[in-house]
Amino acid sequence: MIQIKGLHFTYELGTKKVLDGIDLEVPKGGFLGIIGPSGAGKTTLLHAVNGIIPHHFKGDYYGSVLVDGKDTFDTSLTGISGSVGTVFQDIDSQMVASVVEDEILYGLENFGVPKEEIEGRIADSLEMVGITSLRNRDINSLSGGQKQKVAIAAIIALRPDILLLDEPTGELDPGSSRQIFALLKKLNETYGMTIVVVEQKIMLLCEFVKELGVLSEGKMIYHGPVRKVLEHSRELERIGVQCPRVVSLSNAMKEAGYGDGRVCLDLKEAEEMMRRAM
Repeated sequence: MIQIKGLHFTYELGTKKVLDGIDLEVPKGGFLGIIGPSGAGKTTLLHAVNGIIPHHFKGDYYGSVLVDGKDTFDTSLTGISGSVGTVFQDIDSQMVASVVEDEILYGLENFGVPKEEIEGRIADSLEMVGITSLRNRDINSLSGGQKQKVAIAAIIALRPDILLLDEPTGELDPGSSRQIFALLKKLNETYGMTIVVVEQKIMLLCEFVKELGVLSEGKMIYHGPVRKVLEHSRELERIGVQCPRVVSLSNAMKEAGYGDGRVCLDLKEAEEMMRRAM
């Protein structure tokens, strides 16, 4: 479980709060998508959960972040990384080896996993992510989507309770993006992993996540079930979050007195709504 209470943070030498009074709870087994305009504080929030803030990036820090009951302020980065894995936006900068197997092996050795467990963990993580065939491939020969899966495999081989991802589909095509989210859903539903993902592709979040959180100017202005949050599409668009057209359409229909007031999340739901209205 992640519990954030009254979190304020300003980077060292900065003059503006990047996080401004964040209160947030993500239960064990939760799957939260975080959206918001550029500069809203999304990456900073992830860094506060994985301990990079305040242990690496310094600044004015108030409030608390608890991960599985441990305050990240009082827990070392090594201690936090035992239960929290992070996949950063720039995948290439996260890679430390030239071969897929070695990439996964690197983390296992550095975290002191017993030698007799290593082979099993490598094989299991590759299978779980569906890239067993890539085990001996040169990382530079992989596609963007394949690299994303290698990064995720390297993290889940460490068996974290929580997985954080910062725009994992930013440079991927629609097909590869959907594959990544299907994998995240499998990790969440089959293996009970708690997942928090920052993502701009709201249609993907609509389909896969359980809850949405909206950040704007360092504040969590909305948080809750996907449909409930997307009822505020006009406000989201005002702050710079582009909502799917089916969401805007269903909200406009509701305002005009048509439909049943339920936010549509995909084309099929929108078609059914229009048929009922006609």
